[in-house]
Amino acid sequence: MSFLEYQLKTVPTGASKILHVNWALVVLLIAVASAGFLMLYSVAGGRMEVWAEPQMKRFVLGMAVMFAVGFVPIWFWRNMAGLAYALSIVLLLAVEFFGSVGMGAQRWIELGPLRLQPSELAKVTLVMLLAAYYDWLDIRKTSRPIWVLIPVALIILPTVLVLGQPDLGTALLLMTGGAVVMFCAGVSLYYFGAVASLLGGAIAAVFYSRGTEWQLLKNYQYRRIDTFLDPSSDPLGAGYHITQAKIALGSGGWAGRGFMQGTQSRLNFLPEKHTDFIFTTLAEEFGFVGAFSLLVLYTLVLAFCISSALQNKDRFASLVTLGIAATFFFYFSVNMLMVMGLAPVVGVPLPLVSYGGSSMLVLLAAFGLVQSAHIHRPR
Repeated sequence: MSFLEYQLKTVPTGASKILHVNWALVVLLIAVASAGFLMLYSVAGGRMEVWAEPQMKRFVLGMAVMFAVGFVPIWFWRNMAGLAYALSIVLLLAVEFFGSVGMGAQRWIELGPLRLQPSELAKVTLVMLLAAYYDWLDIRKTSRPIWVLIPVALIILPTVLVLGQPDLGTALLLMTGGAVVMFCAGVSLYYFGAVASLLGGAIAAVFYSRGTEWQLLKNYQYRRIDTFLDPSSDPLGAGYHITQAKIALGSGGWAGRGFMQGTQSRLNFLPEKHTDFIFTTLAEEFGFVGAFSLLVLYTLVLAFCISSALQNKDRFASLVTLGIAATFFFYFSVNMLMVMGLAPVVGVPLPLVSYGGSSMLVLLAAFGLVQSAHIHRPR
């Protein structure tokens, strides 16, 4: 009996699929999103209709999308990977010509009442295509130079388009998510070592070139680096956001000031308190205990994804699950490091907690792929 015949005979069909849903993952996603609803209610001053209610509606829609994607066989998504990636590239190109501008960046496309951010879609479709590529490729060719250049090109294309918007945070997520899929597929560590060496050399060159005739960055870009390294050097200007975020984090203490008692958010000292900096509001109101609890929920989501991937005998399903888990990890870790002053402010929201439509819907659709891989794995 071939492996395909084995799969067809051992995967669940029809209504029995609902019994094989990873319900623990569903519960964890609801718990994380509920923390977001609570904080959006708080930062709006106790009003549901401002941010919390629209976010709840999006979450319900996103969960419906997740189950719809999850009940479709994983082989269908493998066959659709190339088309999905091509669509995301077309949408990224459309942003260049028809995109709407917000907060100094051109990242969105207006589709009637829907405001779509194609870069969010690109993070998922890139993982899908790379997983399909390594599922197709003979494992003995994984580390041969010609077969390494192809996925590198697939990663670079959307990354360059996203950098032009500009959106450094999403560009970093594209690169790291793609790199994790390559690593999990078995690409030699020598390639990663070479890339790390080049990045280290490039960073050294950027600093060494400052003040010379061949200076690699503009003066304002160096000032941003200075502000990241020492926010107190410009507390009322470029360092204002991170300074206020640190005050909120520190004032929360062990157990926090109490629900809806955070002074930094209620008095509007915190910037983007309902999006990028919502974690600081949670830490101020619920302290270390609340912040750590959210981190535990995120870690459990990762654990269930990784466990599902390791148990899966299908190479595409396993790689796509690990790729989405990695993207999710970098998503929340970059945001948390950013608001704590341990990474530059690059505009990455906190997944399922920050207010936003495109990011939540696409992320839940991505977890639909994880569910599809879990439901339809050979047993």
